[in-house]
Amino acid sequence: MRIDPCGLRLTVTAIAALATGLHLRAEYRGPRWQVYLFKPLIVATLFLLAAFSSPAHGARYQLAIAIGLACSLLGDIFLMLPTDQFLPGLGSFLLAHLAYLVAFTSGVPVATAPVLLLPLLAAAVPLLYLLWPTLGRLRLPVLVYSITIVLMVWRAWGRQLALPTPGSSLAAAGATLFMVSDAILALNRFHRPFPSARALIMINYAIAQGLIAVSVGMA
Repeated sequence: MRIDPCGLRLTVTAIAALATGLHLRAEYRGPRWQVYLFKPLIVATLFLLAAFSSPAHGARYQLAIAIGLACSLLGDIFLMLPTDQFLPGLGSFLLAHLAYLVAFTSGVPVATAPVLLLPLLAAAVPLLYLLWPTLGRLRLPVLVYSITIVLMVWRAWGRQLALPTPGSSLAAAGATLFMVSDAILALNRFHRPFPSARALIMINYAIAQGLIAVSVGMA
C-alpha cells in the first residue's frame, strides 16, 4: 500500500502538535502522568515520519536523522524523570546532534561556508561565559555539547547554502530552533529560572524536531 507523503506529514504534524499542547498543559497544571505520556509521544511520532518517508536526500541522511530522533527520545525520557538525570539526558542529545551532523554533511563538502561559524560563535561564547561560574562539574560536558551543537547548526546552514532546496531549508531552520531551545533551557537551569521557560523550550524544540523530521522526505 502506497503512503501519501503529504497526508503522512499532515497527520504526524497534527499528532505532534496536539501532543505538545497536552504536554505543556500537564507541565503547568498536571497531572504528572500526562507529562510522561505526551512528552515522548512528540518525538516518537516524528521518528515514525522520518523512518517511513521516501528519502529525498539519500539513505544516509534518512538513517542519521532517524538515529538522531531516537537519541532525542531517550534524552526526553531522561530529562522528564522525577530524579535529576540531566547528565544522561545531555549525553543522549549529544549523540542526537552527532547523528544530525552526519546527516547534514551528506552530499556537501565538510568545510562549506566557514564564515557561517562566526554568528554561531558570537551567540554561543557569551552564553557559555555567562553560565560558566554556575556549571560546576558539568563544565566539560556542557562545553563538549555546546561545540557539537554549534557544529551541527553550522553544517545545516552550510548544506542549505550548497543545496538550496526546501528540505535543506527546513533542516537549517530546525537546527537553529534546536539551538534556541537549548539556550533557553541552559539559561533557565543554570542562570535564572523564569515561568515561561518550559513553554518556550518545548515549543521551539518540537518545531525544530518536526522540521528536521519533515526534511527527510522533502527534496
